[in-house]
Amino acid sequence: MDKVVSTAAEAVADIGDGASLAVGGFGLCGIPSVLIAELKQSGVSGLRCVSNNCGVDDWGLGQLLGGGQIARMQSSYVGENKEFARQYLSGELEVELTPQGTLAEKLRAGGSGIAAFYTRTGVGTQIADGGLPWRYDANGEVALASPPKETRTFEVTEVGPDGDAVSAEHEFVLEEAISTDFALVRAWKGDRHGNLVFRTTSRNFNPLCAMAGRVTIAEVEELVEPGELDPDEIHLPGIYVTRVVELTDEQAADKRVEKRTVTPTETKEA
Repeated sequence: MDKVVSTAAEAVADIGDGASLAVGGFGLCGIPSVLIAELKQSGVSGLRCVSNNCGVDDWGLGQLLGGGQIARMQSSYVGENKEFARQYLSGELEVELTPQGTLAEKLRAGGSGIAAFYTRTGVGTQIADGGLPWRYDANGEVALASPPKETRTFEVTEVGPDGDAVSAEHEFVLEEAISTDFALVRAWKGDRHGNLVFRTTSRNFNPLCAMAGRVTIAEVEELVEPGELDPDEIHLPGIYVTRVVELTDEQAADKRVEKRTVTPTETKEA
């Protein structure tokens, strides 16, 4: 039951070329930065990553992207990474943009044994109709586009403006679940059995990505012994976690902010 490994390098040693990864975090909040750095050092290539975004140019998944180690990204937001845009538009990177809520549910479904689900999100757009550019060629032409997805009409009962139940037919699009070879996540606390606790907003996509990975590796800022975590405070049970890496104090403190903004100080006249 002891899932702790001694180093991050040992934890990611079996992630090979072409592997699929679900990577937790939102922006730079809660990303498994130490595990990502070890993947960069390993030189593994052709990775197919699923993550809300791809970090920034010099941190997070942006490090792997800058080294040409990512072949495909499935994300909901990519606006903070210039190298991402360059690779996508030049045909070096395949990209599947997915609505954020849909991406979260696809990961959750993958970890729950649900093959697919219907949602109204994306109906009437290229998400459902197909034609969303996944990959460009060197000339800027679309080399690969998304296929159309199955749609179906359901009768849905909603609450009307007067508080009355109103039934209406709506179109839904079928979205398939996501499961990956590996998942990389970061937690605030974890025990040797893999039970994890996430701190405030760093919870974000981490539990969902952990559920979706067939092999899930968690880096934890504080490692505790089994039984020290109150069952009610555990956000992700250890059944989803394969390996645990304890971070050093320095690694745990190395957290970055995408854009630091401050409120201007008002200058009072003397």
